[in-house]
Amino acid sequence: MPLPPLFANLRLPVIASPLFLISGPELVIAQCKAGVVGSFPSLNARPISQLDEWLHQITEELAAHNRAHPDRPAAPFAVNQIVHKTNNRLEEDIALCGKWQVPLLITSLGAREDVYQAAHSWGGIVLHDVINNRFARKAIEKGADGLIPVAAGAGGHAGAQSPFALVQEIRTWFDGLVALSGAIGHGRSILAAQAVGADLAYIGSAWIATHEARAIDAYKQAIVDSGADDIVYSNLFTGVHGNYLRSSIVGAGLDPDHLPESDPSKMNFGSGGNTEAKAWKDIWGSGQGIGTIKAVETVAERVAKFEAEYRAAAAALAANSAPFLK
Repeated sequence: MPLPPLFANLRLPVIASPLFLISGPELVIAQCKAGVVGSFPSLNARPISQLDEWLHQITEELAAHNRAHPDRPAAPFAVNQIVHKTNNRLEEDIALCGKWQVPLLITSLGAREDVYQAAHSWGGIVLHDVINNRFARKAIEKGADGLIPVAAGAGGHAGAQSPFALVQEIRTWFDGLVALSGAIGHGRSILAAQAVGADLAYIGSAWIATHEARAIDAYKQAIVDSGADDIVYSNLFTGVHGNYLRSSIVGAGLDPDHLPESDPSKMNFGSGGNTEAKAWKDIWGSGQGIGTIKAVETVAERVAKFEAEYRAAAAALAANSAPFLK
């Protein structure tokens, strides 16, 4: 099915995923101006008054860009909402999103009918991230507009299923909007996400190594220096399984090859769970797709590179598949 009108200005079929502590208005605005959906977690804005300021800044700067560049208007932006019971700011954050008419919400860690209804009341669209087909069905039943299947290899909190298995199961019953997450760090991977059955690619780790990201320089350089073999999958740090950079685990004085299991009932998304090291601050999230990231660049440069790779991959695919499509 065609993409909703909200995505008419995309340069590439890409949503930049919200990065805890790293995505701020500078990154989001640069992503949207470059032609991909920019996003940030609402909890990055602390105190809550800062969320109001960020939404004002993003809305005004993108509107000014659109007035100055009617021939290449910005892509829309999204705000990520953690709907888990530990988030005591949810209702206030949703109200501010309504105030600024946020066009796209991304919900995580729970499907909430009231959140979906609130977004729909101001004309917003909601995508819910899921790690399996059961959670996907639950989200759509409760009113989500689309899904973000978080497959094996995705950065931060991630599932363990192959993107082929996860998307094809969802597509047996759902023909709506799907954005695939999991080890996407190259233009050909964006095309592959569409070939698998997704409408959009959902990319996170590649943005960490950009000048606009709010990551420290050591974190950015670790993304550049690392590859898939340097990613460790563990639930120790928050109670939920996720992918992290091996070097940051070693730097925190832990053995990445012998991490204990955490108690999932004690989820804590702002601390280090059973360790003194804090997730996201000391233990750095990253997906397996970073092996193609070779330098810290601007967002505009990264998007331009993705576009060139995507176009080259599409041309090669057309040529290679031609003999089989006669």
